[in-house]
Amino acid sequence: MNIAIGCDHAGYPLKVAVEDKLLKEGYGVMDVGTESTESVDYPIYGKSVGRAVASGLADRGIVICGSGIGISIAANKVKGVRCALCTSVEMAEMSRRHNDANVLAMGARMIEQDLAFEIVDKWLTTDFEGGKHLRRINMLDE
Repeated sequence: MNIAIGCDHAGYPLKVAVEDKLLKEGYGVMDVGTESTESVDYPIYGKSVGRAVASGLADRGIVICGSGIGISIAANKVKGVRCALCTSVEMAEMSRRHNDANVLAMGARMIEQDLAFEIVDKWLTTDFEGGKHLRRINMLDE
């Protein structure tokens, strides 16, 4: 599975840790930036990850900013993206199971690294249930 990952300055340290973990686990990673803690605008990176997923260059995406809110909004501006901001393992599971989320957003200032790793693990290993949820997903794309 290929995963696009991007962040703003506040999310940079967590992005580096998540990217390292993904690479060690054998995932392909497309890093769209940023590359430091110097102040940048999160919409650039949220939309870049969104475009990579929507175009098929990446199977899924992960975006990280301070709260996770702004970058998730930016990713969701890209048609075909279903970005879910998750602050718990349960939210990550449900975002995949019921919403077929193809981009995960996290807030680096909201959660600890260990929890972020658990969220990523659950999100990457949970399948979409389909059924009635597929009808709802299709309604989102109308």
